[in-house]
Amino acid sequence: MAAPKKGRGPSGGHGRPGRALALILIAMVALTGGLFLSGHTTPRLGIDLAGGTSITLEAQNQPGKPNAINQTNMDTAVGIIERRVNGLGVSEAEVQTQGSKNIIVNIPKGTNSKQAQEQVGTTAQLYFRPVLTVQASGPEAPTPSGSATPTGSATPKPGESAEGEDKAKGEDKPEGEEATGTEATPSASATTQGRAVTGALKKDDPTPGASDKPKPSDSPEASPSADPATAKLQEEFAKLDCTDPKQRTDAGKNAKPTDTIVACGSNVPGSYEKYILGPAEVSGSDVDDAKGAIEQQTGEWIVSMEFTSKGAKKFQTITSRLSQQQPPMNQFAIVLDGEVVSAPSVRTALSKNAQISGSFTQQSAEDLGNILSYGALPLTFKEVSVTTVTAALGSEQLQAGLIAGAIGLALVIIYLVVYYRGLAFIALLSLLVSGILTYTIMALLGPAIGFALNLPAVCGAIVAIGITADSFIVYFERVRDEIREGRTLRPAIERAWPRARRTILVSDFVSFLAAAVLFIVTVGKVQGFAFTLGLTTLLDVVVVFLFTKPLMTLMGRTKFFSSGGPWSGLDPKRLGAQPPLRRSRRVNAPTEPKEA
Repeated sequence: MAAPKKGRGPSGGHGRPGRALALILIAMVALTGGLFLSGHTTPRLGIDLAGGTSITLEAQNQPGKPNAINQTNMDTAVGIIERRVNGLGVSEAEVQTQGSKNIIVNIPKGTNSKQAQEQVGTTAQLYFRPVLTVQASGPEAPTPSGSATPTGSATPKPGESAEGEDKAKGEDKPEGEEATGTEATPSASATTQGRAVTGALKKDDPTPGASDKPKPSDSPEASPSADPATAKLQEEFAKLDCTDPKQRTDAGKNAKPTDTIVACGSNVPGSYEKYILGPAEVSGSDVDDAKGAIEQQTGEWIVSMEFTSKGAKKFQTITSRLSQQQPPMNQFAIVLDGEVVSAPSVRTALSKNAQISGSFTQQSAEDLGNILSYGALPLTFKEVSVTTVTAALGSEQLQAGLIAGAIGLALVIIYLVVYYRGLAFIALLSLLVSGILTYTIMALLGPAIGFALNLPAVCGAIVAIGITADSFIVYFERVRDEIREGRTLRPAIERAWPRARRTILVSDFVSFLAAAVLFIVTVGKVQGFAFTLGLTTLLDVVVVFLFTKPLMTLMGRTKFFSSGGPWSGLDPKRLGAQPPLRRSRRVNAPTEPKEA
């Protein structure tokens, strides 16, 4: 009879545990080195731990829109404010509604928090309006000799009398800053006053008359009409004093896009101009993207805008029409929240791209670009209160949480030492590795993705201690079960691993799935708990596969564990091991002789 073939050992064999341990050691060294090289050796803290600012915004009723304050507009405003703040790199900012009219914005202390505070309630209603009349503004500013017809277009329509145009041809063009760009026709430029806006702006050296006060138009199109609305607008224009901060802010505020309005602007710091502006022809919703950048030729900060395809057509139409007019009716004003940011003169049609330049700092250019990129708020908000949040309460709660976590960790260690004895050494080293990986990754995620550690996130990390310890216990018990069945330690370690691996993966998958669902369906601080729980669950798998199992294999080769001593935690007698079963040869009973 042929001898039976020797069966193959269990899958997963002894392998090369040193490679796995070297891999996780390299990962720990790399993460720790990155921690010190980045300069962020501690995790970023949320508002409940580090303190910050809490802002309450109240939605205001708008003229002609009695039902504007509704849940849809409030939710839209929350989303826009949150994107603006996150666009500045401020993490863990909480934006949520309170009641039917209020929005609460919590900004943690740290990088760009003050800058974000200045932007949260900015409406950012952007419109491009044709200039009908412009005049220097002040307590003793002269009355304009002509004014634009507020109710009509600033551009002569085909077929209308050209008498005014013939007279206007003899007027001198005002001197100002020169700008060129991406235009609809070649070799064209736009003359600007104050900040410049063109297709790809380049601001040349100002000419001697650039700082002169703008002059009102004397063109026939600027003659006032006799209707009451025009008379009222002229009266508002005459009384407007743009040196008064309140009048300057309220001048064009809450106006409809279709209205003819009066507004204020400033070309030179300390001096102001007042305008009569026609109905808006291009709006901020026609801007596809905007960002602050440095103009390469001049080295000045600008705001670069790119229009949508629909907005580009509108922009080309308005600049094409205005380029045929005489000053100041060849200007269009860029109006942000009722204030004229710039009022460039147009000499030719401009197309898709535009830039705003002139007297920008890096912060102001980035602020305006950030606001325009994420859109205008659907409502106007009033800042009701600004409260500074101290970290004292959060620190007390954090201290209490850390004490509770330390007590829980100590109880886990005591249990492991009493019940598993020598195996507790492997479990404690695994917990230490898991803690190092968790800390370094959290610290690096702060500058990388804006992750900030708050109290719920700390709770998630404490809960993860139990999840990690549970994985060790599953594996240890599988090994002890194999020893109870009469196997020696080294085969028991390898045979127990496949069964323990399946259990660990299923358990961790359920925990990670719960964390992912919680992260998706919740907002605010609860997401911090879900994120930390999911992260530590993934790290548990890494530690068990790359550290605990290889270390267990190496320890099984030592005399302390393989001998099964009382303090190893693998004593066969204490575990109630059964002697190995042996097959006995079956003896056939003798047969009785048959009777004759």
